Amino acid sequence: MTMRNQTLLFILLAAVPVLAGCRGAVSDAPPVHLNRNMDFQEKFEAQEANAFFADGRAMREPVPGTVARGFLKEDVVFWTGRTESGAWASTPIELNLQVMERGRERYDIYCSVCHGLAGDGQGIIMTGKYGYVPAPTYHSELLRAREDGYFFDVISYGIRSMPGYGQQIPVADRWAIVAYVRALQRSQYASVSDVPENQR
Repeated sequence: MTMRNQTLLFILLAAVPVLAGCRGAVSDAPPVHLNRNMDFQEKFEAQEANAFFADGRAMREPVPGTVARGFLKEDVVFWTGRTESGAWASTPIELNLQVMERGRERYDIYCSVCHGLAGDGQGIIMTGKYGYVPAPTYHSELLRAREDGYFFDVISYGIRSMPGYGQQIPVADRWAIVAYVRALQRSQYASVSDVPENQR
């Protein structure tokens, strides 16, 4: 018997027990449970009654004041754009070059299509004659006088025909956009005193 035939015979003999176990019939016998207490734990399922509590319910309400992990919003200004009294707030984040660059990047993605790269309301959607309500320019007296919190609120929830972007843009990025809008506004109304003396 050749080596090849011996190998084939060994494979066939090894396959017989495996194939014999597949009878093709459904067994009424319960499966083997090595640790049955994991299948039958003493616990209450959702919507079950529980006589231990006065209201008879197994499901309990969270303790008052419970906050889900990652959802604690103690900094009211950062999360809402308003002070404790409800007035519009100033930007609560530290402004630096990294924040401004992030604000420019996010602005170019989400805002420039309507408000334009310069914030003049001449984005591609507005100049393309698509029938949209014209986007306002950030350089009007009205918007230059608005507080930072107002812009944050508009980005978050929208206003008139502008949709809110609170679901797409994280809170920190919304504040970075507000900072960049302020930079755009200042760029159009800069004076000589805004330029460092050694660069005039």
